[in-house]
Amino acid sequence: MHTMVRVGNIDKSLDFYCDKLGMQEVRRVDNEAGRYTLVFLAAPEDKGKATSDKAPLLELTYNWYPEVYGEGRNFGHLAFEVDDIYATCARLMKAGVTINRPPRDGRMAFVRSPDNISIELLQKGAAQAKQEPWSSMPNTGKW
Repeated sequence: MHTMVRVGNIDKSLDFYCDKLGMQEVRRVDNEAGRYTLVFLAAPEDKGKATSDKAPLLELTYNWYPEVYGEGRNFGHLAFEVDDIYATCARLMKAGVTINRPPRDGRMAFVRSPDNISIELLQKGAAQAKQEPWSSMPNTGKW
């Protein structure tokens, strides 16, 4: 149904997941009594199926009271399939996202969300041929 991630800044998170990763908002719930906002996101190809076929969603939970969340390494990571791993990583870098684990193998890369959630990017289909600068680029930080 969905995976829930707590976020510390809804605007930064929507910029990352929607503007940079390409997800689309499906629905939003503002709960005044509970003092939280839920934003449900889907991959573009799943947006139409999000309600009819119960396509998997990403739920961003923003609690209105201040809270600092850890890096969530016990959570693991979210994984997204991309059409072109190199073009995706280049676009993310240009948008200011650090590529923590570059796609040296033409198949897999890792980045972090504004809340330090580890995001795995996987090449759709077979791995691409190794390319520079990616194949010799070192890891940056934790992924």
